[in-house]
Amino acid sequence: MESLINLILLFFAYAFLGWCIEVTLKYFQFHRFINRGFLTGPWLPIYGSGAALITVVIKGLSPLEFSVGTTFAVSFLLCGFLEYMTSYVLEKRFHARWWDYSQKPMNLHGRVWIGNLILFGLGGVLIVELINPLLLRLSALMSPALRETLAIALSVVFIADYVMSHFVLKLVKTSVELSEADDTEAISSEVRLLLNDRSVFHRRFAEAYPEVIYKTERIARRMEEIRAETKRLRQEAEERVAQMRQGLAEELEPTGSIKNTIIEKQDALIELLYRDEEAAPEARELKQEVEAKKAVLQKRRARFPGM
Repeated sequence: MESLINLILLFFAYAFLGWCIEVTLKYFQFHRFINRGFLTGPWLPIYGSGAALITVVIKGLSPLEFSVGTTFAVSFLLCGFLEYMTSYVLEKRFHARWWDYSQKPMNLHGRVWIGNLILFGLGGVLIVELINPLLLRLSALMSPALRETLAIALSVVFIADYVMSHFVLKLVKTSVELSEADDTEAISSEVRLLLNDRSVFHRRFAEAYPEVIYKTERIARRMEEIRAETKRLRQEAEERVAQMRQGLAEELEPTGSIKNTIIEKQDALIELLYRDEEAAPEARELKQEVEAKKAVLQKRRARFPGM
């Protein structure tokens, strides 16, 4: 029971630290306070969940393997998987992409990218080696009854916050599904207008994710049509360029070169069709005349290579 209480308190501690980090980063980006996250309270569950998972897994692995490298690898994989699945589930459920790393190097479907994964790994090492021991020492200063009361109180407030925020997200989902707009910017404007006309909790959500990308099946179909049309136009352009190159090459080819090509092709054709034992006397005579003229031509080319 005590381990569970400590884990719950660690979850809320890291959820709060994650919220502080996000708020600070967005302040530098937008130069104003933005209450980040889906929930109204000062916590981001994805940070708390990641830290709690790392703590549990590393503790389970410690009898078998315990090193900084192991902690880094576990944190890298666990938090990357958690971020990917969170993005996937939220997008499928609410028709919105809350973060997009498509422009980042070495990203996976725009949901995770190598930079964040490395930070997750380093953060996991920091959690296990430094922050967890400090938080557990602070927790030990409180009585068991106080720790239990604090964990229960935070959990109750958290659940209430989640339920309230769920209704806000449900309103967003309904608005996106009913929107007649054909692009994400227009849908975003409709959602912001809808939320701003409601309570402070709704307005907070609109401000929390100013860069959210809303998606619907209609937009997905439209994007697929655009991609298909772009591919078709590219193929047509490539075919036109190839035809132009061929025509230009034919126009620029010297007459002498064309004549030589014709002669070579005719010679090849004669070799394919001519059979000396089957040829008529007239054909043999023509063949001998052609061979004689070719011999003369070869002598001239030998004496005058430029011909």
